[in-house]
Amino acid sequence: MSKNLVIVESPAKAKTIEKFLGKNFHVMSSFGHVRDLPDKGINIDFENNYTPKYEVSKDKKKIVTELKKAVKEADIVWLASDEDREGEAIAWHLYEELGLEPDKTRRIVFHEITKDAILKSIEHPRSIDINLVNAQQARRVLDRIVGFELSPVLWRKVRPSLSAGRVQSVAVRLIVEREREVQNFKPEASYRVNAVFTSVDKDGHPVQLKAELNNRFSTKAEALKFLELCQSSDFNISDIEKKPIKKTPAPPFTTSTLQQEASRKLGFSVAQTMSIAQRLYEEGNITYMRTDSVNLSDLALNTSKSEIISMVGEKYVKIRKFTTKSKGAQEAHEAIRPTYMNKHSVGANANEKRLYELIWKRTIASQMADAELEKTIIHIDISGSKYQFITTGEVIVFDGFLNVYIESTDDEPDAQDESLLPAMKKGEKLSVDEVVAQQRFSQHPPRYTEASLVRKLEELGIGRPSTYAPTISTIQQRKYVEKENRQAEKREYNLLTLKKGKITDQTKLENYGAEKSKLFPTDIGMVVTDFLIEYFPNILNYNFTANVEKEFDHIAEGDIEWTASIDKFYKDFHPLVEDTIKNSERQVGERILGTDPKTGRQLSVKIGKYGPIAQIGTVEEEEKPTFASLLKTQSIETISYEEALKLFEYPRSLGEYENEDMQVAIGRFGPYIRHKGKFYSLPKTDEPGEVTAARAIEIIEEKREVEKNRLINSFGENDEIQVLNGRFGPYISFEKNNYKIPKDTDPKSLTEEQIRAMIKEQMEDGGKKKKRTPAKKKK
Repeated sequence: MSKNLVIVESPAKAKTIEKFLGKNFHVMSSFGHVRDLPDKGINIDFENNYTPKYEVSKDKKKIVTELKKAVKEADIVWLASDEDREGEAIAWHLYEELGLEPDKTRRIVFHEITKDAILKSIEHPRSIDINLVNAQQARRVLDRIVGFELSPVLWRKVRPSLSAGRVQSVAVRLIVEREREVQNFKPEASYRVNAVFTSVDKDGHPVQLKAELNNRFSTKAEALKFLELCQSSDFNISDIEKKPIKKTPAPPFTTSTLQQEASRKLGFSVAQTMSIAQRLYEEGNITYMRTDSVNLSDLALNTSKSEIISMVGEKYVKIRKFTTKSKGAQEAHEAIRPTYMNKHSVGANANEKRLYELIWKRTIASQMADAELEKTIIHIDISGSKYQFITTGEVIVFDGFLNVYIESTDDEPDAQDESLLPAMKKGEKLSVDEVVAQQRFSQHPPRYTEASLVRKLEELGIGRPSTYAPTISTIQQRKYVEKENRQAEKREYNLLTLKKGKITDQTKLENYGAEKSKLFPTDIGMVVTDFLIEYFPNILNYNFTANVEKEFDHIAEGDIEWTASIDKFYKDFHPLVEDTIKNSERQVGERILGTDPKTGRQLSVKIGKYGPIAQIGTVEEEEKPTFASLLKTQSIETISYEEALKLFEYPRSLGEYENEDMQVAIGRFGPYIRHKGKFYSLPKTDEPGEVTAARAIEIIEEKREVEKNRLINSFGENDEIQVLNGRFGPYISFEKNNYKIPKDTDPKSLTEEQIRAMIKEQMEDGGKKKKRTPAKKKK
């Protein structure tokens, strides 16, 4: 065994680091945290100053045993987990659990995995920063208290199996509030007027000029009156403004801005971006990917300068030192950048290459000269009118950083593109080709994407670089929020056109309201949010949540004792929990829609045991209520009386097939066909109210064909072991668990003995079934 043992979090990181260290160093991985608060119970000793009761995770016991053995044989143990609070906590847990001694333990940190950075960290070790550890412990304990005390309240007062979280619940609130803004939005119509003019250039050739009126009309009558005026108006260029403008590059990436730009430019989810960035970091290609700093090291500045000169010349260089605005930036070291600026493209697959190139371009562009443009604004007077047509254009005089990179935005501007304009003279008379007044409708506030939610959380000071991705994943896993696409709807709009002196009036159709990868709150997400706002306003308060983050920063700086911070919170929070359990009403988001015309009983919608339901009758009546599940596309907040009534038309008989009745019904997982005791889900493209007998037979036969091809083989008395074809290839199914089949093995040739041996081996490796350890993700 080597004299030096280096412990990192992931095997990929271990592999990269081992290349840089000599034979006297052995690098092992802890696979993230080795111990944590157990899942069952709160595991906080309230009588002993909120001491957490940690234990080694089940899937880490074997790893800890191996690490303990390696520690005994090593002279020095180097704890090389990441440099943020979570990484510091991992180092501390390893120190405690492995029984390390101060004189033979070294803590090293680096924000890039390069030979120079690793060797430099070995030369400058430090001790574990207990303030950073305590900041992480404070977050963990506070989140455990909030989760474990609030969740039982939700079980009793809303629905069983719900859970709440300090940051997650606030994120859901943002999405719920935005959804209600959208629902309450009333679009306003106005008329936007555009014109196409013709002029003649210096060679006598006709040139066209497009311009927009500097006013929008509220009514059709006003727009029509203006077009009638234009029939007899003269159009002259009254002014031409030319002014130089400069555009400056955006700073290098932080965690938040990388997540936003990767979403806009590459279509990556927040979790996907972080997973890819983690691999790039562990392979030594980029600096640490959890940071809120925009700073670049002197080495990065110098190598960027050299690279820019070699690519496009010295005039494109402008060195900038960006500074981080956020006070208490917990990872204030460096922005996310390539470790080697001369590597324009790296990565093991297409997604790694795309993300790396985005990071490389953003970093290089941040050190390039401003782009110089000339902006031209042409004003066109209309005789007899106080309004003007205006057009703008930009000419790039010097491209500067635009040579490499243009930043995207979330905005969807409703304006003309700025482009190169033809040469014009002040006082020049223009002839008009056409004037178009198009009815336009104001747009509701945009629903959040994952990226825009990250930006909002950051604006409010909620969460930190390490929390954005897990927060957004958690609220989707808990079914409080769903990421969806929504198809466009159609609507009529009015179009008035003046051409060749004649005005035409048309009604046309347009698509509107299409949504792509937007976050929608579920009914249960809305009901839980309403309940928490009513009874726990502090927890859902944006300022409170942001102030908690600041308090963690003060703990990390050693200014506040972490247990005092928890004590102050708990003494206010716990009595509120007890009071709410005793005195609050059960909340199910009930909305009364009217009366059932057949029975005269109350018709309402609410949250049931398995999700949103419609209900006829009340529990107080002698006759029991009847229930119907809402469709996935329906919400208890927006469903109409007619739509709710229609749900009680199911199950609906479709006739007989193979001498058995076929029915279409709606269940907790959506609409389905029932036939011979089996259930066949309706594809999203099929409406349950429009399904015919012929279509139902098609769905049944399609599913049978899939099932027929799914089973490869089966073993055991009751076929309890099955070899199946799955989405990702063949696998073994046994006692509701799935087990892998090696890629080079023919699944058809496996015997029962071989399969049982595989199951046994994988159960021993990971408990009940083989579990894939997320090597590149901290728990």
